[in-house]
Amino acid sequence: MSEAQTATPEKKVNPNAPSEETVLSVHHYTDRLFKFRINRPPSFRFRSGEFVMMGLPKEDGKPLLRAYSIASPAWDDELEFFSIKVPDGPLTSRLCNIKEGDKVLLGKKPTGTLVHDALTPAKRLYMFSTGTGIAPFASLMRDPETYQKFDEVILTHTCRQIAELAYGEELTANLPDDPLCDEHAHKFRLYNTVTREDFPRMGRITDLIQSGKLFQDLGVPPLNAETDRVMICGSMNMIQDTKALCEKAGLVEGSNASPADFVIEKAFAG
Repeated sequence: MSEAQTATPEKKVNPNAPSEETVLSVHHYTDRLFKFRINRPPSFRFRSGEFVMMGLPKEDGKPLLRAYSIASPAWDDELEFFSIKVPDGPLTSRLCNIKEGDKVLLGKKPTGTLVHDALTPAKRLYMFSTGTGIAPFASLMRDPETYQKFDEVILTHTCRQIAELAYGEELTANLPDDPLCDEHAHKFRLYNTVTREDFPRMGRITDLIQSGKLFQDLGVPPLNAETDRVMICGSMNMIQDTKALCEKAGLVEGSNASPADFVIEKAFAG
C-alpha cells in the first residue's frame, strides 16, 4: 500500500465555526449579574447594538452557544458582555465561573436590529431596557454616532433590585471620561427604576409610560413619531408591551431593510 493510500485524510475546517478567545477581565455586580471582557479578533466587525453567538464547549467538545448582545461599542479594541447567572442554565451556570485567562467561544456573524441603520433621524432617542437588556445600549451609549444622530439620548433601565442597577450607573458615571463620547455626555440621561425595593423611582417602565410619569419626571413631551425614536430590549413580555405602547403613540416599527420609528431585538423577543 502506498504512502498516499495510508495518509490520514485532512480534517475539513468549518470557516463559520466559532473562534476561541481569551477572557481579559471579569467583574461580578451581584450574585446574579456579571460583566466580562474578551480579546477582539482583528477580523471581527460589528455595528454598535448588534449581538453575536457566544459560549463554551460542552463536555463532548461541541460548542454550546447563546445569543449575547455586545456591550462594547464598535470602536473598542476589546469585546464586553453583560450576563445573568441562571443556576441551572446550561451555559450561564458555567459561564459565571470564568476568570481572566480562560477561553470562550465567539461566533463570527454579528447581527441585529438595535442599530442606527434601522431608525430614521429624529430629535430624541429612547432606549428602553430591563435587566441584561441594557447590554446593546451599553454599546450604543458609548458610540459617538448615537449623539451625531440625536440631540437627546435617554436610557431607561428597570430591574427588580437596586443592586442590579449598578452596571447602568457605572456606564453613566464613566461617560464624561469616555475617549470618544466625553463631549456628548451632556446629551445622555439615565432613568432607572426598580420593582421590588424602595427607590426614588419605582415601577415597570410600561406603567410609567402609560401613566405619563416617565415624561413628567424627565420634563419632556409624551412619545411622538415626529420627534422620538425608540429601541427596546428586555424580557419577552416587556418587549411586546412596550412595542404596543409605541404603536399606540403612532410610531412605526423599523428594520435594517426599512428604517422607521422604533425597533425591537427579535432574537430576544421569543
